[in-house]
Amino acid sequence: MMIVAVIPARYGSTRLPAKPLADICGKPMIQWVYEKTKQSKLCNRVVVATDDERVAVVVRGFGGEVVMTSEAIQSGTDRMAVVAGMIDGDVFVNVQGDEPLIDGATIDAAIRPVMEGSFDLASLRVPIQSTEDLLNKNVVKVIVDDFNRALYFSRYPIPYSRVEPAQAKPPYLCSKHVGIYVYRKETLLKVSALPVTDLEKAESLEQLRALKAGIAIGVFETDFDSIGVDTPEDLEKVRRILSRG
Repeated sequence: MMIVAVIPARYGSTRLPAKPLADICGKPMIQWVYEKTKQSKLCNRVVVATDDERVAVVVRGFGGEVVMTSEAIQSGTDRMAVVAGMIDGDVFVNVQGDEPLIDGATIDAAIRPVMEGSFDLASLRVPIQSTEDLLNKNVVKVIVDDFNRALYFSRYPIPYSRVEPAQAKPPYLCSKHVGIYVYRKETLLKVSALPVTDLEKAESLEQLRALKAGIAIGVFETDFDSIGVDTPEDLEKVRRILSRG
């Protein structure tokens, strides 16, 4: 089975311009993500999918593989689907380009349910430990059924509770979604071909396109708790963590 990790890396970012090239302890963020992804024992190939030659030059400079994609592509899923149409692979892994704390073992944990055939699309979740994360709209929340199938993803605390979110205490009924997606190639191409839905637009969460179409998403618990870099404050947090080695 050929497993390809794809790291979507758009140059443009409203909240953090040139985010893939942000310096973290002497290395650009995209290099951290690439090197961490290469630690996976299950991925046969790792590529960066970008829309900007400035990112491509940096990736080639540290020895990474690049696939150029259009600036018009808005989502990581659609960028991955373009890559899947260009290179061979049975399973494609979307590793977010703004997750410099990711590690190979966590990526492998997300891959295994798809390798084993229990799901055609899988991801990970981790318990939310703080009210700050529960209320943070950049922290995506997920609730699952008894069989680890996603019921819904949201940027808001879910489900509704009579206790005010600011007063709630863990354990919470929702979990933090870890931004890794693992697709069988056919499922990736199917999801990408679907029209963008009202739910996806409302939440700005591309996985809701698959969920609304009835495609099961397995979301398995992990103890890995990452920090996705969405803001300058996130970037500083990651710099402090990685500076400690």
